[in-house]
Amino acid sequence: MSNEIYYTDEEPIDADQFLSLLKRSGLAERRPVGDRDRIASMVLNADIMMTAWDGDTLIGAARSVTDFAYCCYLSDLAVDAEYQGRGIGGALIDHTEDRLAPEATLILLAAPDADSYYGEQRFVRHERAWVRERGDQPVVKSPKAL
Repeated sequence: MSNEIYYTDEEPIDADQFLSLLKRSGLAERRPVGDRDRIASMVLNADIMMTAWDGDTLIGAARSVTDFAYCCYLSDLAVDAEYQGRGIGGALIDHTEDRLAPEATLILLAAPDADSYYGEQRFVRHERAWVRERGDQPVVKSPKAL
């Protein structure tokens, strides 16, 4: 571990590097790590892949999908467990925001064990968010439709 962490979105990473980081960060349990092609597509099609490096070692990544003007979905924030608690996640969020228009909103879904972290990062809980998952999911009727 060096003392100099640097951040960039100009250092391309591949699926294997991202898979390794997901596993080292603890995020792997909520990502399709058994499907390398899907992970490769996630990396390839990200609009912003902000990364954190300790020398030549990838230690963090913030993967986002965005239009850059109105909203940005921060879909993955992963920091190697050995580096957590050092402000790297917050810096990745800040560097991601720097790539957006000042009016753009940053949106994410928090992992259950990271829920309190995002309040510390100036995120505000939004109770009107909905998620439409694919597959065999039950349909929940809106109270207005009942």
